[in-house]
Amino acid sequence: MEDGKPVWAPHPTDGFQLGMIVDIGADTLTIEPLNQKGKTFLAPMSQVFPAEDDVNKHVDDNCTLMYLNEATLLNNVRVRYNKDHIYTYVANILIAVNPYYDIPKLYGPEAIKSYRGKSLGTLPPHVYAIADKAYRDMKVLKMSQSIIVSGESGAGKTENTKFVLRYLTTTYGSGQDIDERIVEANPLLEAFGNAKTVRNNNSSRFGKFVEIHFNEKNAVVGGFVSHYLLEKSRICMQSNDERNYHIFYRLCAGASEDIKKKLHLDSPDSFRYLNRGCTRYFASKDSDKQIMQNRKSPEHVKVGALKDPLLDDQGDFNRMCVAMKKIGLDDTEKLDLFRVVAGVLHLGNIDFEETGSTSGGCVLKNQSGQTLECCADLLGLDQDDLRVSLTTRVMLTTAGGAKGTVIKVPLKVEQANNARDALAKAVYSRLFDHVVKRVNQCFPFDTSSNFIGVLDIAGFEYFEHNSFEQFCINYCNEKLQQFFNERILKEEQELYQKEGLGVNEVHYVDNQDCIDLVEAKLVGILDILDEENRLPQPSDQHFALAVHNKHKDHFRLTVPRKSKLTIHRNLRDDEGFIIRHFAGAVCYETTRFVEKNNDALHMSLESLVCESKDKFVRELFENSNTTKDSKQKAGKLSFISVGNKFKTQLNLLLEKLRSTGSSFIRCVKPNLKMVSHQFEGALILSQLQCSGMVSVLDLMQGGFPSRAPFHELYNMYKQYMPDKLTRLNPRLFCKALFKALGLNDNDFKFGLTRVFFRPGKFAEFDQIMKSDPDHLAELVMKVNKWLVCSRWKKVQWCSLSVIKLRNKMSYRALACIKIQKTVRMWLCKRKHKPRIDGMVKVRNLKKHMERFNEVVNGLKEGKQEMAKQVQELASSIDSLLAKIKATVMTWKEIDTEYQGLVKRSQHLLSSMQKKKQEEEESERLKHIEEEMDKERKRREKEEQRRKQEEEDRRLKAEMELKRKQEEEDRKKREEEEKVMQAELEIQLALEREEQVQNAAILEQERRDRELAMRIAQSEAELITEEGQMDAGLRSDESFSDLPISSSSARAMGPQVQATKAAAGVKKYDLSKWKYAELRDVINTSCDIELLAACREEFHRRLKVYHAWKSKNKKRNDDGSDQRAPKSVTDYAEQNPAPPITAQHQEVAMNRQQRYFRIPFIRPADQYKDPQNKKKGWWYAHFDGPWIARQMELHPDKRPIVLVAGKDDMEMCELSLEETGLTRKRGAEILPRQFEEIWERCDGIQYLKKAIENKQARPTYATAMLQSLLK
Repeated sequence: MEDGKPVWAPHPTDGFQLGMIVDIGADTLTIEPLNQKGKTFLAPMSQVFPAEDDVNKHVDDNCTLMYLNEATLLNNVRVRYNKDHIYTYVANILIAVNPYYDIPKLYGPEAIKSYRGKSLGTLPPHVYAIADKAYRDMKVLKMSQSIIVSGESGAGKTENTKFVLRYLTTTYGSGQDIDERIVEANPLLEAFGNAKTVRNNNSSRFGKFVEIHFNEKNAVVGGFVSHYLLEKSRICMQSNDERNYHIFYRLCAGASEDIKKKLHLDSPDSFRYLNRGCTRYFASKDSDKQIMQNRKSPEHVKVGALKDPLLDDQGDFNRMCVAMKKIGLDDTEKLDLFRVVAGVLHLGNIDFEETGSTSGGCVLKNQSGQTLECCADLLGLDQDDLRVSLTTRVMLTTAGGAKGTVIKVPLKVEQANNARDALAKAVYSRLFDHVVKRVNQCFPFDTSSNFIGVLDIAGFEYFEHNSFEQFCINYCNEKLQQFFNERILKEEQELYQKEGLGVNEVHYVDNQDCIDLVEAKLVGILDILDEENRLPQPSDQHFALAVHNKHKDHFRLTVPRKSKLTIHRNLRDDEGFIIRHFAGAVCYETTRFVEKNNDALHMSLESLVCESKDKFVRELFENSNTTKDSKQKAGKLSFISVGNKFKTQLNLLLEKLRSTGSSFIRCVKPNLKMVSHQFEGALILSQLQCSGMVSVLDLMQGGFPSRAPFHELYNMYKQYMPDKLTRLNPRLFCKALFKALGLNDNDFKFGLTRVFFRPGKFAEFDQIMKSDPDHLAELVMKVNKWLVCSRWKKVQWCSLSVIKLRNKMSYRALACIKIQKTVRMWLCKRKHKPRIDGMVKVRNLKKHMERFNEVVNGLKEGKQEMAKQVQELASSIDSLLAKIKATVMTWKEIDTEYQGLVKRSQHLLSSMQKKKQEEEESERLKHIEEEMDKERKRREKEEQRRKQEEEDRRLKAEMELKRKQEEEDRKKREEEEKVMQAELEIQLALEREEQVQNAAILEQERRDRELAMRIAQSEAELITEEGQMDAGLRSDESFSDLPISSSSARAMGPQVQATKAAAGVKKYDLSKWKYAELRDVINTSCDIELLAACREEFHRRLKVYHAWKSKNKKRNDDGSDQRAPKSVTDYAEQNPAPPITAQHQEVAMNRQQRYFRIPFIRPADQYKDPQNKKKGWWYAHFDGPWIARQMELHPDKRPIVLVAGKDDMEMCELSLEETGLTRKRGAEILPRQFEEIWERCDGIQYLKKAIENKQARPTYATAMLQSLLK
């Protein structure tokens, strides 16, 4: 991060991406990608690696990079792939990336010549270099070699195998046609054993180990092919985008019309074994035109041909025919092969249907008659026998005597289909065995000194649906990965330790437990499967459950529902299992495991083909072991284990590999689409990790992949050296050589028997040694100079050894003197030891005297007497010490006197302890008396506290009773007020009605008068204002002056009249008084009525002011100026108090002193603190109806103390009745409780200052405090 250098960080699609470290966490790093500035992501530290200074630089051998890690490996492979350099070394291992197109001049004759005899690393990486290395190792070490070609399906294993075989046979062939036969055998094997899959257009569906044998002159003399595990299920069933084996399509596309007619061939879609997969041919534009239209399937016609630069069905058919001829197959044998292939196709077209009878069974469909005839003709079978064998099976029982009874059991349609498919698989697999056998016969050899074997076997496979074939292939890859670990990692490290190089150990995953899970005896999956096959009624479900039961707690095995893919989680436990392989977890579906593990036919079917009229078909089955004991097996499916057969073959192969030297080619698939120039980094990184290349990098980072024994180097280069140097022993010769060359000590290391080189350094050394003569002469001079220097160093070493010997002699002389001194000291010590020991004991006794003095000082009585005895004892000890020093005393004398002193000291100590105990006893009695006195006082306090609590409880009960009584009185008063209010409303309604009537009369009278006035004016008669008027009529003014008519007043009740009178009477008009005048009157007046009126007006104004202030508060106001808890103010708003005159209220309350406490939380805190951790308390002292003192207590603030008069604006302005506190249960507290809190919060001092400053209003509290102070 400080250097500012880029690093490689994980990327989901590219594998790794360049970025910069911007922050460091506990176990992660924050990375900013270089191509996305401003964005960051977290990456585990273990997955971030330093990058090279130039990330676009590429090297042939990844071990020569500055940083050896999986990120730089992937980047190097990527850069080289983009430049069409598809091969890269990791030490001696070759990585080959499939280019998916022909790179010009990469595999031509010039390339073959250029790599002949060249050391690994002298030329760019190539598959030819690995082949030549294997040949040179075989030649030099006289030991057979193996080249293991591995990788996923579609990674290019088969093509690289071809190039290895071509290079060996072309370069080191004997010139006979046998070399050509070995190369030409490959197209024939591919035709019968390769097929198109979703991942590879030319996927080998079998494994092969091709051996090229050499004579003692290291020339090619022959070859041999071993094959493993042909995928027989593909013969009868393929996926939608996959094809059957190439031979079926090539025969349909390329066979002549004569052969087509003879074999009854047609387009691929007309055969059941082909039409359930892809039915298109591989063809180029030109070859597609040459294929006749009637041979193409509708799918081919509609979509077009499949394209692949290396595949062409029609052209490949012709090349296959040529190859057959070259390896020695005549036309008859060729036609026999084609006939059996066609017979398998026609066999698949035979269909069955239920008979419809009560006996069950099935028969051939009518349209299958012609197909049956064609199939029987091609395979040399009797048509009727074939029909019977496919629809029935023969059972042999022992109930009919010694020879038994033969019973024909009819088969159901499904059983007949299975029997037909089993026969097709058996015929084709025997045909493939025959093809391999004929291939081996075409290049025979009598004797062989050594061989080079090339292993091409299917790589690790994992699909959505994995069956028995994938299980066996992945088991094989587990074994090969173990071999790779042993050969490359384990043996390499053991060699380093043996040679004493001190290289750090590299840890790798040991997969032996996974191999044991599959192949262990009795409990291995293969043995469990064989045991299932031997049961009378085997089933795949029972097999799966048996596997899970035997390996419940095995780390490598688990149930399908634990898969990370949804499609596998739907499987039941008895339908599959998951194995954690070295490359990842794979879910296997056990459906048809039992069937695929059995390589035998029903006896009736096998007998049928063994007795075929066709010699070729008969020979395919004549070596079968199933013909033995036919009577015991007749009617029963005999069992031949495919899994155990494969395990045996695999173990033999690994024994062969372990007995040979080994080279590795790791093939890599660059993308899933199988197109050129597309590099999917994450996919390739996964393949590199699974193939163990990352572990190899860790090893090579501190390792030495190249090595040579001393005697080999001596023999190799002694011809270039003069006699003077060749007389040296091999180790010294090599040492002199390396020192003379001036090689860096880090590039090589000397072991016990050989010299080890860093990657690529052995090639440099070899090149220097084989340079021109002038350089060699200079090299000899350097060697001579090094020898002189070496000998001079030996002389120096000898001189230093002599000096060391002299120093050693001096050291030994000094050691002798030291021994003498020590012995003398020991003799002296033995002589005087009793006196010394006695002195030590007596001095220890003297040390104890200090303790005696401490005890004496602690005494209160008899102190002088005890001190005198202690002083006498000390004098005796001192005299004994002087005696021991002055005279020679024996041990016995010293001990006698010492024991006497010990007894005296013990007696003295016991007497002092006795006195001490007496004093302690008296102290203890005194302490008990004090404790009893404390206990009495505590009981008195407890009794006082109990009485106080009882008194408090009594007072609280009285308060609660009083509260209930007040509540009842209030309810009665409210009911009376409701009645009064109802009467008042009735009377007011009557008044309003009467007023309306009077108004109507007056209006009519006014109109009448106006009319009379107009008439009088028109008649010129003057009507005076003082005319007679109706005595019952009144003017508007006189009517409006009376608030209540006499009739309505008479109708009112006495309560209503009293209420209205009280509301209408105001003795004092205080509306124009100032606030200060009101306060002064309250503080000084003795007139009770005036005082009550002023108080009422004062608090009314406070309410109005606070209402205005609340209405115009700030938007961000947090309610910090709240004067009373919200519950109190809310109650006052919802329950307005009835209008009672101030005087009546004052008299009713009689200046009672009431105290209250309720919870209080400020509005600003209620949202910040939802759990009420900041809940405070609000205390109030009401002197009559109005508040006199107020307190607020909060947990995180200072207490707020307020008194009436000084703090009116901050205190509650509501009357006691308005607050509703008297109705709250538990709100009222005792005076003592309020006064304790008031005193604790310094309320007394606060009130005292307010009184002194004449700010406090005269209340009960001020009066009590003033009397207390006086």
